[in-house]
Amino acid sequence: MSILKKLCSYILFLALVFSVLSLSAGSAQAQELGRAEGSPEAWIIPIRGDIMPSMATFVRREARRAVNDGASTLIFEIDTFGGRVDTALQITSFISSLRSVRTVAWVTSREGSLGVSWSAGALIALACTEIYMAPGTSIGAAAPVLSTGESVDEKTVAAVRGQMAALAERNQHPVGLALAMVDYDVELWEAEVRGEVRALTLSELERMERENSADLILVERVILLSEPGKLLSLTAGEAYRYGLLAGLADSREDLYLSLGVAGEVGESIPSMADSIITLLTSGGVQGILILLGLVMIFLEIQSPGFGVPGTIGILAFALVFGSSALLGRVGSVEIIIFLIGLALLAVEIFIFPGFGVMGISGIVLIGVSLTLSMQDFVIPTLDWEWDLLGRNALVVFSGLLASVVGIAAIALMGPRIKLFDPIMLKTAIVGTAGGPEPDAAATKAAPATRQYVEEEEDLNALVGKIGTTDSILRLSGRATIEGNLYTVEADGEFIEAGRGIIVTRVRGNRIIVRRV
Repeated sequence: MSILKKLCSYILFLALVFSVLSLSAGSAQAQELGRAEGSPEAWIIPIRGDIMPSMATFVRREARRAVNDGASTLIFEIDTFGGRVDTALQITSFISSLRSVRTVAWVTSREGSLGVSWSAGALIALACTEIYMAPGTSIGAAAPVLSTGESVDEKTVAAVRGQMAALAERNQHPVGLALAMVDYDVELWEAEVRGEVRALTLSELERMERENSADLILVERVILLSEPGKLLSLTAGEAYRYGLLAGLADSREDLYLSLGVAGEVGESIPSMADSIITLLTSGGVQGILILLGLVMIFLEIQSPGFGVPGTIGILAFALVFGSSALLGRVGSVEIIIFLIGLALLAVEIFIFPGFGVMGISGIVLIGVSLTLSMQDFVIPTLDWEWDLLGRNALVVFSGLLASVVGIAAIALMGPRIKLFDPIMLKTAIVGTAGGPEPDAAATKAAPATRQYVEEEEDLNALVGKIGTTDSILRLSGRATIEGNLYTVEADGEFIEAGRGIIVTRVRGNRIIVRRV
């Protein structure tokens, strides 16, 4: 019962920490949005490096802050090879929802930059009402791929292609260019329409030819996409030639001049907290936190009172769920599933020894809650969602497997490791729930060979030995094995006194037996 009470207290403490962390995160964001340091006319928000989930949170937070401070123009300074499709779609949806401000994408080229806006970067650029590029930069190659580098199925391509086309139509960008960036099968032709050079898809070109448009003058086939099977990627000059860009800007001053921005310009700079969140939500770190959290919880339940292991375990899982909560991926459901799974696993380990339905169910629920906390969807429908689910499940499974191995190693080797001396019981207990304290007369009458075994004996040598119970095992009690008296535990059953038993396994200083 003491273990059960301790487990309940531990779970309630975990729930309290998670609740406080979620409220603190919401309060911090609210304070961030309410902060105003002036009234800038424009605001620069950098989008650099890999497009990861923390990037979406950073963009949303800083854009709302800029709008709250009075900025009328948001400049997204893009310099990326791409990243996760789900994060890119979140950023594009958010940018598209900014109706009251002017949104500008600027592909930069400066010392230390990549000078590209590829893949997810091209998708984000098309979400803006205006696109500018520095000379020497490029944009395009936005076809979604799996983490293994393999192409996705047509369903996924069609979804991203539709999103690219919708963004291009909404912001009056050339739809043909957007389609050719994401779809290998799109074929482009260069043509002059009403004195303007444009890139037309084959279907657009054929339609205009059927209509015998007098405004159409065919020039030549686009060299960059001479045949199906290649993705379109444009240099800054080519993007400007085909009408994708509003202009070229080699520096911020040139960009401000082109945009007509003459007032104050604010800039968002990723903070140390943003870097920490990015690190904590990476797969490797989350796997380590899962391992650390479960092992520390095991040690805490094994030890009396509340100490360092419990504190570390709470902190580890608070970091796992808290970092994901800051990205908007964790709700009460994930935390409740986790706590239920943790309770089932603890009951299986400490109350009903063995490994049955409760233990398996607990591990499954913990794995499900941790996996859901790493993504924004529940049931995947597209290839990239299945790919993301597989990566998240691999991280969680690796952490759970490592923690099970760690717990097993501690249970078996803990009594021999001096580091665990303060929390491991190494001496047999006289007088347990299995029977009363033997009196002096009974002790004197007992054979000299029947004595409690001291801690230095290797208990693993008892596995497979036959003995007899000296008291009722409910579930623990006393038994004589090879002339020595031991404190033993029944394997999930009650055994009367005087019955034959066999040692099935040894866990640390616990001798598990069953009826013969």
